[in-house]
Amino acid sequence: MLDRLFAIDQVRETIWRLWYPYLTKRLQEKDVLFLNYAFEELDDATAKLQLEPEDEANRFCIQLYHHVASQVDLAGQRILEVSCGHGGGASWVTRTFQPERTTALDLNPKGVAFCQERHSLENLNFLQGNAQALPFSDESFSAIINVEASHCYPDFPGFLAEVHRVLQPGGHFLYADFRFREGFSDWERDISNCALSIVKSRDISQEVLRGMNQNASKSLQLVETCLPSFLHSLGRDFAGVPNSKVYDALQSGELSYRSWCFRKDPA
Repeated sequence: MLDRLFAIDQVRETIWRLWYPYLTKRLQEKDVLFLNYAFEELDDATAKLQLEPEDEANRFCIQLYHHVASQVDLAGQRILEVSCGHGGGASWVTRTFQPERTTALDLNPKGVAFCQERHSLENLNFLQGNAQALPFSDESFSAIINVEASHCYPDFPGFLAEVHRVLQPGGHFLYADFRFREGFSDWERDISNCALSIVKSRDISQEVLRGMNQNASKSLQLVETCLPSFLHSLGRDFAGVPNSKVYDALQSGELSYRSWCFRKDPA
């Protein structure tokens, strides 16, 4: 049984290793900076979020980063974003919250190369690396961000252990992701068993669903113009457009999108 599960995890990791570089190749000419879903509050509070003109086109993806990153004061902190995608979130967080330094890591070498060329900030650097084996010494960061990526990891408890290792005592882990219903219990168990303390948690499924609706036409256009027709179904799921499997699962409750703020307690 364990051998079978290991084989499934290895296949899944191989798929993601192939998919993301291919996606970068297809999307970089369109200057796509965010690969995450979106976020929109019901009371329209996020509409009050002040953005620079160049960021406005990515408002709904940025609002998800704002929801996650604004849970603690990041000013003057040393931040790590794990699985930074195309770097839009790392760039916006760095420009907005004024950390001392942001390090952004991703497994996709083509994505990291794109980030290094596209985002030029003195206190932001990008590097290639594995979320399951973070290439940093113990207690290197005062805050760690992870947005919509951990469902790709073969060993989620191992990732949480790595976060705990490289996070300073008193530091925070700011996290958001989704799981399908069959994965809810494992997800909740792994979080309950990890060495980090929960400061706050929230089910943001409806906010993400509203964000998907706001981004729908833009996302669908990217799928249809950047991907070959045989990948359109996969692309629609990845983009979370209405009538895709992911969108329908979120709408029905078969998929749950949640956010957390964790704290590493002093020993």
